[in-house]
Amino acid sequence: MITLMKLKHRLSLAFFSLALLCTSTQSLAQTNNDSSEACALLGNLILPDTTISMATVVDENSFTAPRQDEPLSLPSFCRLSGVTSPAINFEVWLPLNDWNGKFQVVGNGGMAGTISYAAMAGALRRGYATASTDTGHEAGPISFDASWASGRPDLIEDFGHRALHLTTVNGKQTVAAFYDSPPEYSYYVGCSKGGQQGLMEAQRYPDDFDGIIAGDPANDWTRFYTGAHLWYSLAMLEDEEAWIPPAKLPALGNAVNNACDALDGIEDGILMNPLACNFEPVELLCEAGVDNNSCLTPKQVSSVEKIWSGVTGSDGELIYPGIVPGGEAARGAWSTWVTGREPYRSLHWLGGEGFFRWLVFDDADWDFRSFDFEADLKYALEKVGPALDAVDPDLTQLRDNGAKLLVYHGWSDPDISPVSSINYFNEVVEFMQHETGAANIDIARESTQEFFRLFMVPGMAHCSGGPGPDRFDALSALENWVERGIAPESMIASKIENGETTRSRPLCVHPQVAIYDGSGDTDEAENFYCAIP
Repeated sequence: MITLMKLKHRLSLAFFSLALLCTSTQSLAQTNNDSSEACALLGNLILPDTTISMATVVDENSFTAPRQDEPLSLPSFCRLSGVTSPAINFEVWLPLNDWNGKFQVVGNGGMAGTISYAAMAGALRRGYATASTDTGHEAGPISFDASWASGRPDLIEDFGHRALHLTTVNGKQTVAAFYDSPPEYSYYVGCSKGGQQGLMEAQRYPDDFDGIIAGDPANDWTRFYTGAHLWYSLAMLEDEEAWIPPAKLPALGNAVNNACDALDGIEDGILMNPLACNFEPVELLCEAGVDNNSCLTPKQVSSVEKIWSGVTGSDGELIYPGIVPGGEAARGAWSTWVTGREPYRSLHWLGGEGFFRWLVFDDADWDFRSFDFEADLKYALEKVGPALDAVDPDLTQLRDNGAKLLVYHGWSDPDISPVSSINYFNEVVEFMQHETGAANIDIARESTQEFFRLFMVPGMAHCSGGPGPDRFDALSALENWVERGIAPESMIASKIENGETTRSRPLCVHPQVAIYDGSGDTDEAENFYCAIP
């Protein structure tokens, strides 16, 4: 048995190499029959620029996340928490029993600022060792609070990419120390801000993971905050008479469905391809002297047109695409993101106003109506774009490493335009065509899909919700791809209401879509096939 003194000495030599770990054939978890003591020994682990603040065993079903009243249903695990300079809080959870030999890092949402405990819990239940970070700052009391960035370019850098990468490095070393073995496979899972983190990893740190899931990614961060958060807010609030009360959203959603729902041959409240919808908001124009919940005023019509069209510069080039028709009246959709319950309460407003006030201009008195979509966007791209934007189409190192990237995006996302994910995929395909010398774009697409596949999710809102099926197991699909070489041709998505599955559909590899075969229940996935329409 190795003495505690020798263990402490060996752990003190730990740095980035796995040689930092104990040379004994025994893992820390095996060093002492008392798992509490084995976990506590991780407190002696030396990680660069990092202070370990806690290493303790959490008993089964006893962990309660901050701001939660009830403990989570979890197996027992070793919980390590630490801080990497300057302020990157992170946690690593290590299952005491039935570790699957793998490691999963989970992403954040919004402006981050918290450990993603719920996502860590999901990973732990699947047998993963798992890690999460607050990305280097604590969230404020207001959604999308960005005041933490004032005067702190270092924290912006951490938020953009550095914090998640270092948490991944620290997490892998912690796993190797505890189990005396590095993880056999490492995965990343995230949506929204987490999608940006996933694509940032794929582009900037392609050695970190064997597989990456990036959902509804806000990867084109600076342009997204300009051409979505800020543009949509200006459409609604530059003239406050253009703001649309949430009570009018059912009329808008119903009008869209009446015009476009049947284009795919099925009337089910889901637009399989919203880009084929040619509904014009002016069709809802109120009669002169009328303003009720069944129609839109001229200024409100203009708001919808601006939000759907996106914003272009003076040269006519698209700055960022608009969101697309479909799902406007769904719970948590436009009423949360686009309109808010009242003016200046939408998440687009909170996100865009806070970002430019603090990260870009660092001016407490900044007025969003003063924004110049030429000069100010150029300034923002130069100031924070290098830290925040994950737009590089060169994924050759990720490809050459044998890693896999799975991106999904809800067609009814009221936050991040689904067109942005299609645009990024197409940019990667075009890069691959140039890089490989492919004879045509179809060959380049097939080559790209050997390591990067995009799945569009009809009717899904932002990361979940919306009128369409929104539950699917992307992680199992990615595991099969990475570990068994079985690339996902489709994934089954389900709509679950009151604990019951009410509808299922296949999600297809873009540019394929799910097509009804003409027989059987249209609520059953088995009656659809994937094809390019």
